[in-house]
Amino acid sequence: MSSGPGHPLAYPVTVTFGALAVCAAWAPFGTLDQVAGIAAVMLGIISYTGYRLVMAFGLLPFRRSGSAQTVRVTRIRQQHRLTNRSWLQIEGTDRPYWLPVYFDPTLATLPGAEAKLTGRTIHLGEQRLYPSGRIRNAEPPGRLIDNPSRPDRDAVAHTAMAMRLRRRLLLDAQSTVAAPIAALLWVYIDDGGLPAFVAAATVAATTTIWLSAIQGSDPT
Repeated sequence: MSSGPGHPLAYPVTVTFGALAVCAAWAPFGTLDQVAGIAAVMLGIISYTGYRLVMAFGLLPFRRSGSAQTVRVTRIRQQHRLTNRSWLQIEGTDRPYWLPVYFDPTLATLPGAEAKLTGRTIHLGEQRLYPSGRIRNAEPPGRLIDNPSRPDRDAVAHTAMAMRLRRRLLLDAQSTVAAPIAALLWVYIDDGGLPAFVAAATVAATTTIWLSAIQGSDPT
């Protein structure tokens, strides 16, 4: 798969840089304690993003067995609280498995297909899919929606619209409802005023959007 705006990891990486930029923009205006707090947030973003990317590129195994297997996969869309993620239900092994993956337009029209699974990567034909978390042997929580057996003829157009950056940011922004509460808590601890509240609310909001993106949010 080529790199670029359509790459499954392009969106989470873009949001990561955006979150770091927002944090860095507020740092020159803060007190020593506030700068230390912002630095801690930035360090957490960088560390967790690095860990997720290492897993996505297969540098950390998500299965114990390293032998290649031909399995059947179906895409499942998970709705749990304020999160939406794509999962692959993997069959043809000793037991069913569920693997979260970063959203790829191919998933929207995937009724079921054979894939090659190893201890570190999964390929759907020539298409490589990138894990957004660890594989599990139990169904993920929440509402699980299976792909239709026959793809909608307009699925490609709908997916292209859903992949727009602005729409994805708006969907991931649902989790920012708790940002003002986190900002009030920070102002109470730091004894800051309105500027500190605005800065804390902005940092908290961008951090929650980043967390949704780096965990593999599904825009459909």
